[in-house]
Amino acid sequence: MNISASRGNRPTITPELVAEHGLKPDEYDRLLVIMGREPTLTELGIFSVMWSEHCSYKSSKVWLKTLPTKAPHVICGPGENAGVIDIGDGQACIFKIESHNHPSYIEPYQGAATGVGGILRDVFTMGARPIANMNALRFGSPDHPKTRHLVAGVVAGIGGYGNCIGIPTVGGECNFHPSYNGNILVNAMTVGLAPADRIFYSKAAGPGNPVVYVGAKTGRDGIHGATMASAEFSDDSEEKRPTVQVGDPFTEKLLLEACLELMATDAIVSIQDMGAAGLTSSSVEMASKGGLGIELELDRVPMRETGMTPYEIMLSESQERMLMVIKPEAEAKARAIFDKWELDFATIGRVTDSGRLVLKMNGEVYADIPVAPLVDRAPLYERPWVPTPKRAVLAPSSVPAPPSLTGALTKLMASPDLASKRWIWEQYDHMVMADTQQRPGGDAAVVRVHRTKKALAITTDCTPRYCQADPELGGAQAVAETWRNLTAVGARPLAITDNMNFGNPERPEIMGQFVGCIAGMRAACRALDYPVVSGNVSLYNETNGKAILPTPVVGGVGLLDDSTKSATLAFKKAGETIILIGAISGHLGCSLYLRECLGREEGAPPPVDLAAERRNGDFVRGLIRDGRVTVCHDVSDGGLLVAIAEMALAGRMGATLQPPKNLPAHAWAFGEDQARYIVTCADADGVLAEARQAGVPAEAIGRTGGPTLTARDGDAISVGELARAHEAWLPGYMSNP
Repeated sequence: MNISASRGNRPTITPELVAEHGLKPDEYDRLLVIMGREPTLTELGIFSVMWSEHCSYKSSKVWLKTLPTKAPHVICGPGENAGVIDIGDGQACIFKIESHNHPSYIEPYQGAATGVGGILRDVFTMGARPIANMNALRFGSPDHPKTRHLVAGVVAGIGGYGNCIGIPTVGGECNFHPSYNGNILVNAMTVGLAPADRIFYSKAAGPGNPVVYVGAKTGRDGIHGATMASAEFSDDSEEKRPTVQVGDPFTEKLLLEACLELMATDAIVSIQDMGAAGLTSSSVEMASKGGLGIELELDRVPMRETGMTPYEIMLSESQERMLMVIKPEAEAKARAIFDKWELDFATIGRVTDSGRLVLKMNGEVYADIPVAPLVDRAPLYERPWVPTPKRAVLAPSSVPAPPSLTGALTKLMASPDLASKRWIWEQYDHMVMADTQQRPGGDAAVVRVHRTKKALAITTDCTPRYCQADPELGGAQAVAETWRNLTAVGARPLAITDNMNFGNPERPEIMGQFVGCIAGMRAACRALDYPVVSGNVSLYNETNGKAILPTPVVGGVGLLDDSTKSATLAFKKAGETIILIGAISGHLGCSLYLRECLGREEGAPPPVDLAAERRNGDFVRGLIRDGRVTVCHDVSDGGLLVAIAEMALAGRMGATLQPPKNLPAHAWAFGEDQARYIVTCADADGVLAEARQAGVPAEAIGRTGGPTLTARDGDAISVGELARAHEAWLPGYMSNP
């Protein structure tokens, strides 16, 4: 087939042009071998995005393959748009987390908004109606001049998109650290429900079947978005604004409803959303998975701008678009559905048996690429890595005690990481659809499976300071904490999705962080029977050589068979016994107390005993199921006293505690030992006896009641005063000019 020699399609391919497309010289040599000739500009652009880190996972794939991905309840693991798990009664839960880090730093509102839109499409393209959104946000130091602007834009973007499309945003997390000054993290997660026998996949089939474009028109926004997301930032990052997509949640709502209506018929052979790399990735992935070819007539693509070239059409990341292969006899029926929803519907090509991606426009051929080597022979690296040096364990006695436990507690509760995030989640509609049973602010969101007794519990978590200090322990802890969060509301943890946010993998110390976190996650997933079913990798999160903290965000999903048998963290009754489940050693290394009260970031993170996590969590879940405890909260950032303060604030009720004599009081209060929960109950003797029988460490540490939180004799603070400190920081920060 003759490739067009028209002006603009056959420019001279210089080393500078290749470098601008993010391809290294040896990668371009690989391209030449595959093509057997010099590429056209359009072909160069296609190789560029498909071989970008964002699309090919060339630095991470070798390690991702070591994660456990299978279980009896897993219907579809990694490799599709989202993971799928069986939740019984003929129903499936479909979920995934994705990053939109670089775009959100450049243009916070649209970057965050289109991150939400993209993850929604990943879920509903598989046949699910989305029921909940989550997000995990990391910003730079509050003192940095850009942080306030970025927080305002990102939160507004998430709320603007999610609220308009009518999907509740039910929870998430938000932390601050100077390492994110030049590269914030915006990770968005969506959970949906579908019939277990009506899951839609992206594998093209049936040579001759029409390839159909649906949704919004194609513009010039987002061109080279995938390439931009696969490179470090520098001082000129502001110039990359044109690579940020522009979202329209109202169009996405129409697209969602139209797709689900069409999915109720037998018209669709395969379907793929146009996310990163737009029409390029969707067409290539569909052809590759089916072992077939696709031929497209690009002048048939609906466009909102004049004079667009094949290069621009193929690389545009305009939002709210889908690509489908449909049955020929269903074309009229499908068109009628999209006409009803006032969306574009265009047959732009056909499936072929050639195994090639052929692109034509105005009768000329602009690209003719063999699909299999484009995908299968993409660069794959086992990058050099070095392990992160181990830090010394800090003895509790070596860490200075505060003058007052409640004084230190107040400082912690008003710190950026622990202060109330109400200012954020009150901008999100978390009750739309009327199935949200536990709102933001608890251990996990709980969303009812509509018209059933069941509910899904959903959470996201990660402790980057642990991952920096010891990536393997940090990776294990991130998985284990989501498992605890789900357990604390009474849910049975089923599976995770992960978002691996790291710096430049070409630096051995950064690659070592990635390898270590994967090892820890792998061990935790195996020990907890908690497989990985989907995920995303975001690398090159650094600016001018300064990397973010390693941040492997984990999103967990669990199931409550009976949503009435769930627990919350708010104290319910005065006079109940407060019981600590789990062993305590007062580990203060890497703790928030050390950082926020003493200004030190040092020491080893707390050990993670996965057998203890499993044992203690299974025991606590049984207590909740049997109605033995009225309240449950896991112990994490800030330690035991922070956990109890959060319970007191949620219930507007105080408590009286008494530290043991065998441990420094501040280590008891603020140590961040793992595998621990706080529960309250009326029958303390019975619960403690059950714990002894199960081999679970447990001890009574205080009682609920009164207007004050007493950390020990003579050291108390009113719940009202603590609440004011806890609630004031973020609104005060955001209201300052």
